[in-house]
Parts: sequence; structure tokens; C-alpha cells
Amino acid sequence: MSFLRPPSTGSPRSEWGRSRLLPHLCAGSPASDSGSRVPSAARFMWRLPGRAALRGVRSVVEQRSRAEAASEQAACAMERAVVRCVPSEPKLSLSFALADGSHKNMQRDQSEPLGRALSRIATNALKGHAKAAAAKKNRKNRAQSGGGEACAPEPAAACEPVVKLYYREEAVADDVLNVDAWQDGAVLQIGDVKYKVERNPPAFTELQLPRYIMAGFPVCPKLSLEFGDSASSVFRWYKEVKPGAAEPAESSSRPGPSSAWTETGVAERVYTPCNADIGLRLKLHCTPGNGQRFGPSRELESVCPVEAGPGTCTFDHRHLYTKKVPEDSIIRTVSYNILADTYAQTEFSRTVLYPYCAPYALELDYRQNLIQKELTGYNADLICLQEVDREVFSDSLVPALEAFGLEGVFRIKQHEGLATFYRKSKFNLLSQHDISFQEALESDPLHKDLLEKLALNPLAQEKVLQRSSVLQISVLQSTKDSSKKICVANTHLYWHPNGGYIRLIQMAVALAHIRHVSCDLYPGLPVIFCGDFNSTPSTGLYHFVINGSILEDHEDWASNGEEERCNMSLTHLFKLKSACGEPAYTNYVGGFHGCLDYIFIDLNAFEVEQVIPLPSHEEVTTHQALPSVSHPSDHIALVCDLKWK
Repeated sequence: MSFLRPPSTGSPRSEWGRSRLLPHLCAGSPASDSGSRVPSAARFMWRLPGRAALRGVRSVVEQRSRAEAASEQAACAMERAVVRCVPSEPKLSLSFALADGSHKNMQRDQSEPLGRALSRIATNALKGHAKAAAAKKNRKNRAQSGGGEACAPEPAAACEPVVKLYYREEAVADDVLNVDAWQDGAVLQIGDVKYKVERNPPAFTELQLPRYIMAGFPVCPKLSLEFGDSASSVFRWYKEVKPGAAEPAESSSRPGPSSAWTETGVAERVYTPCNADIGLRLKLHCTPGNGQRFGPSRELESVCPVEAGPGTCTFDHRHLYTKKVPEDSIIRTVSYNILADTYAQTEFSRTVLYPYCAPYALELDYRQNLIQKELTGYNADLICLQEVDREVFSDSLVPALEAFGLEGVFRIKQHEGLATFYRKSKFNLLSQHDISFQEALESDPLHKDLLEKLALNPLAQEKVLQRSSVLQISVLQSTKDSSKKICVANTHLYWHPNGGYIRLIQMAVALAHIRHVSCDLYPGLPVIFCGDFNSTPSTGLYHFVINGSILEDHEDWASNGEEERCNMSLTHLFKLKSACGEPAYTNYVGGFHGCLDYIFIDLNAFEVEQVIPLPSHEEVTTHQALPSVSHPSDHIALVCDLKWK
């Protein structure tokens, strides 16, 4: 208690404080005639106060503490008025609930004087009161017509309430502009109701649960935040109480009054339902935060109840090798064609390509559950995906992988595209250098010589330039060692079995562009090149990549007949190797199986630490071929651990 310290002698302020405090501390002690000197007994009591004096001091302090606590509780009990005001937008938004229970969302010009906004609020409040009075009158009329008891007389017509805005306990002038008036911590008063103003609190701009939820598969809500981040937000999961079941002691109807809900005990962004949840809906209560404060909470229920999962999946055994995120010296890399929904949901796919696959297992909502569980279970540092629908990237992959520490970039092709994800704790994205093969070949001087050679056969040139294939390149920098950077390339080459020469041209463009990035823009940058190359190890493309050259008389230059033959010799200067070797197949459908996917690595920079075993042939063919109820794609993911040399 600081005011019990002996004051400095000779200080007028100390003498004033002494004369004010002593009557409380030393009741009955005589003061000098002048009031400027203190008797010795009183001075003694100042230094060594008695128990009675201390009790009096404690009483003063306790009263003051209670008053402060009451003030804080009153502030906490205030209604909330949320203001969103950003410099890039001309209007600010104001959201609050009126005393009649109605919720108001107002848009006002930032440059508007405060007085106009307050006047509008007063008008809204008066309308709200009028509606409440009308509702009360209707209830009265119904009661009277039904023979009910007589109601009290109607109150007099309400006047427009006084509306004021206060900041630091002073009224804000009406001529202050909205952008300056609505400060965080201000108090809005509407009649007798006070609102604490929260300017730009953390808020969810998007929040959505997946439509299809299965036991044993992680539920990753799609969310977007403003002025906050998911790591600082609070999540709490609930599940329905089974109909007819006794409600547990810890059950709560807090998320909503319509159903009985009980807490799952999970307070994280991702929830994995168990078999006991089958048949029950889920509810998520979440509060956005930014590490300093929290914003308005949101709640949402799943549309459908939890359904039973498919049992053992092809990737479950593989996850035994990838239980943890690898150490910093290791880069766990995944390449996976996940089968675009735009191709899976066609009559041709259902009846010709995948007639053996149960129709529901081709539906996107079902397959997304499997894809999310498979990818998150690999605990990878780099994930390169092909055949990614734009909506799948934004609505499914980003929420799921972000929740497990990965960030992604997307490159559209036509109906689908490429996605590259990287672990945020290990890498920063420095730059992107994506290209369309057709555009680069036609306009980039880097490929002038190649285009001139191709132009010798106009028919072949036309076929090559018709293709929409793209190359995605991301330059990543290690967060642990800024001197370590990687060029991560991702592509999906032309698919047709007779398109061998087209794929050779595409690969020549890709390697030339990768060299430009890894040698000219970032000298000495090591390369990891992933993708679905639609080429088996016996093809000219694979020979070209591994050996660094292909001769002009290779048979693949006439892959679509002599009319389109475009003989040329190609070379590149990389030393590349297939990190996962040459598996028997990475694509297994009813009419074909073969190795089409690769993770090519720079032998000067990386070595293979381990290759995660592919599913057994028995697992792949349990349901005849892929995709199936236990595998979401017609391709198999390649997974390997790479180590810096």
C-alpha cells in the first residue's frame, strides 16, 4: 500500500498528503496549531501503524477494489457493437443488437459526420420499439379475443431515444468523421443500453463444414478469417445426444436450443469422428482470435449425420511409415494425381473407364474424405498434386492441409490444374514461375530454336500448340537456413497414348524453363520435379530425362504416325534420377496399368533416405481396380524422404 510509505521531509506535497491521511490513520491524535507540524506520537503511528489503523486502510482498499471489479464487470456485461473499418473501402459497417432483440447491420460512409450515423441509429431504435409495441398489441388482442385476462393499458408513444458515442468518458462531437469517431473501446449509448465498440475484431468471413462426414476421417472446416488467425482461435466440437439416450451430466445445449448436444472433448480445429458418432450430427462452436483478443463467436451444424467409413484403406499401412513430420534435414515429398471430379463424374467414366467402381465412391464428397485423410497422414513437407479442381483446392485441400501446417498455391489449366503445398514451419515461398507450354513455346525467346525445329512439320506444330498443359514452379527457401533454396516443379503432361512426341516437346520446354529459374534467376538452385508424365520407363521421355538426351531417330518422334513425325535431337544439362525408382505401376485401371508418375530429383543436391512402400497388389485389386471405395483416385501417390547432400 504505497500511501503508507513515510513522505519525504520538507516536501509541501508530502505535508499535504500527511495532513489528509493522518486523521484516518490516527483518529483522535492532536495536530499542531498551525497544522504544519505533526506531534511525535502521530509521527510514530505513521511509521508503525496499529492494527486498527491497518484495518481502516484495508477497508478503503477493499472498497476501492470492489468498485474497480464492479466497473470491469459492467464493461464485460455491455452489449457488443462491432465496427469494421478498413482503409481500402469507402464504407464502414456497424453491427449491434437492439433492446427489442432485432439485429442491425449498417453501412455508413467513412467520411460521413458522426451525427448523421447516430441519427440513423436513433431512427432504427425507434422503429424497433414500434415493432415491439405492435407485437405486444397483437398478443393483447389475441388474448382478449380468446377470453384472456385484460391487459395493462398501452404505454404512451415512444420518443426517439438519445443516442451518443463516448470515448474515454467524453462525448464524441457530431462533426467528427465516422472513420475517426468509431474507435476501439468507445461506448455507444442507445437510450439506457450501452454497447462496447469493438473496431476490427477478429472475425470469420467464411465458415463451412463438409457435407459428407465419415467415422475415422478428419473433419476440416473451411474457414477464412479477417483480423485474426486460426492458430489463435478457439474451437469446440459437440455431437448430438442420441435420441432416447439419457443426457450426460456434462451435456450442453449452449450451441443451440433446438437439440441436446454434448461436448466431444476436442478443442481443436480438426475433429475425427469415431464409430460411436455414427448417426449423429456434429456442431462446431468457434471464436476467432488474433493472440490479443477474440471476436464474435460462430456456430454451425453438419448437414448430415456421421456415416460409417469404408474400413481399411489402401493408404492405412503406408501411414505407419509416416507417423511424424520428419526432422529438418529431411524433405518428405509426395506426388499424386488425385483424379479431378470433372473427369470422375462423367457417364464415360462411370460406364467405360471405371464400371467396377461403386457410383457413390466416385462422388466428390466421398472421395474428398479419403484424399484428406491420405494426404494429412503422410505428414509431408512437399505435396505436388495433379488434376485438382479449383473448388477442391479452395474448399477441401486448403482447409485440410492448412490445419496440418501446410500452405498451398494453385495453377489452373482448363477444367482443373496443379497444386503445390509446402510445410510452413520448414519453407517460405520466395517466388512462382508458372507457364503454359503453348504460350511459352510461342512467345518466350528461350524456346525459339525448339519452335523453329517444330515448325518444319506444321501438322505436328498445330497438335502441340493445341494442348493446354501447364508447368508450376515454386521457389522455396528454408526457414532454418536461408542459404538453402529449392526449385519445386510440378506438371501433368499430355495424356493420349499416341502423344509421345508431344510429351517430348513439353518436357523440353519444361526443362529449359526450370534451367532458367534454377540457373539464371537463382544460380545453383537444386531441383525437385514431380508430376504425372503419362510416360512409362520404356518411353523416349523417360530416357530423355534420365540420360540428358534423345536422338532424332527415336521412335517416339513418330508416335502418332509418319504424317506427324518431327525428328529432332534434344539435350539438357541436369543430372536427374527417379527417387522412387520404376514401380510396376502408379496407375491401375480396368484396361491399363503402368508407371506414369515420378519424383525426379537433382542428384547433385539430394539423396533418397527412404521410399514409402506402395500398396500391395492385393490391396490395389481388392475391388478389382482403382478408384474404389478404399482408394480415391486411379493413381497411387508416390512418397519419399529426401535428404540434403
